[in-house]
Amino acid sequence: MSLQRKIQYVLFDMDGLMIDSEKIYTDVTNEILGKYGKEMTWGIKAGCMGKPEKDAAQHLLSFFPDIPLELEDYLSQRNVLQDLAWPTVSLLPGVRKLVLHLKKHNIPIAVATGSRRRNYEMKTAHLGEIFGCFDGKVICADDLRSGMRGKPDPDIFLVAAKEMLGRDIGPLKGEKEEGVELTEAQIMERRGGLVLEDALLGLQAGKRAGMAVVWVPDVNLLNVGYSGKEKADQMLKSLEDFVPEEWGLPPCTE
Repeated sequence: MSLQRKIQYVLFDMDGLMIDSEKIYTDVTNEILGKYGKEMTWGIKAGCMGKPEKDAAQHLLSFFPDIPLELEDYLSQRNVLQDLAWPTVSLLPGVRKLVLHLKKHNIPIAVATGSRRRNYEMKTAHLGEIFGCFDGKVICADDLRSGMRGKPDPDIFLVAAKEMLGRDIGPLKGEKEEGVELTEAQIMERRGGLVLEDALLGLQAGKRAGMAVVWVPDVNLLNVGYSGKEKADQMLKSLEDFVPEEWGLPPCTE
């Protein structure tokens, strides 16, 4: 394959991309909904993936208006069950090798996750070998940054690039949003970023940020209708299939 784009820095989503947390989300949600004879389908789940916690929960519950379950009650039940499971969550295939490779070659990397900070810490405490490679360059959905919108808006990736990695990417808004003016250098700086995502909302957010996106979806997402105009630059079955040199990054020799 010919060179996709010369990449200068890499931004990682976390849930479903780096760690196998989506199964926990699904199992816990369906345990709660099962009390009412309901179940979350993949069509519903697709709209939750990548959203901040409360936005995702509101989206989920909107499909079940007939059950007597308030948002805060659902979140409370879910948090108790999830907190028991987070210390057991594992890395997904290819993540360890890729992160260590990029760290070895001093490629700037950061995490941009829709998880709350407390959940990020619970999910990664036992995976320090890998998440320690980011040297604290992590943006979570509830970090206190005025007006930061959730995915599919591009804000979290732009904040990660600008505030965590020091990239001059201009205003913290999508490159095609009304009133946004970028210099040619800022446009190129955005084009030098690579977003790794598993969710449709994350794919959209990365493209709206003006960055390249490698999409690594769960196979079930491929059966969910998608009408968005944003398309991934590359789709992979697993990060095991990621070839750094296709993006102008140092090749893996091990």
